[in-house]
Amino acid sequence: MNLILLLPTDFIDNDRVRLCGRRLQHVQEVHRAAPGDRLRVGLLNGNLGEGEVVALSAAALELRVTLDQPPPPPLPLTLLLALPRPKMLRRIFQTCATLGVRDIYLLNAYRVEKSYWQSPHLTTERINEQLVLGLEQGVATQLPQVHLIKRFKPFVEDQLPTLVAHKRALVAHPYHAAPCPPAEETDTLLAIGPEGGFISYEVEKLQQAGLSSIHLGPRILRVETALPFLAAKLF
Repeated sequence: MNLILLLPTDFIDNDRVRLCGRRLQHVQEVHRAAPGDRLRVGLLNGNLGEGEVVALSAAALELRVTLDQPPPPPLPLTLLLALPRPKMLRRIFQTCATLGVRDIYLLNAYRVEKSYWQSPHLTTERINEQLVLGLEQGVATQLPQVHLIKRFKPFVEDQLPTLVAHKRALVAHPYHAAPCPPAEETDTLLAIGPEGGFISYEVEKLQQAGLSSIHLGPRILRVETALPFLAAKLF
């Protein structure tokens, strides 16, 4: 935890918060903080700053906080991701938040197992838990927006053309594709398929919506490897 992320409900006064549970345990066991110590804090979807330890017990931690520093800006990236297997999904949520992905669309595809949509990891509470872990790692505060899209064709035909308007729109697909373009600070939509990739029909529909196919070379990468690789290449 490189950042203690604060929620509005943590505040007991204008500049004072009380924390317990996982964050308290981390401060006790990792920071080994004592009254008077200063810790790096940030308000969810708000500023960064410092928190001075004013009280610490086995039950709670109280900090006097100053939030006067802007968080790092998010990547201008909208990620369209075929729903991965649940165990992988937790790591991907953390990676997305750490990297600063702005919007995440989890999409159904032919090679996505139907059972994946029943995963408890897709509840709002579980999603936010993993995103918060990623924000703490990346010293950031802006929570990515997650959208669940269970029907491929209506989304690609009706919503995707609007999403890609005025964006660099790409689909990572290793066949009949151009090399990944160079880094550029421009608004981008990136689609990544499931294990085994998008089928030809899905790639054609994405291309019809305005996405261009790109590749990263001859090696086939897992989603959790391709995502940070592509983010680094594109930005």
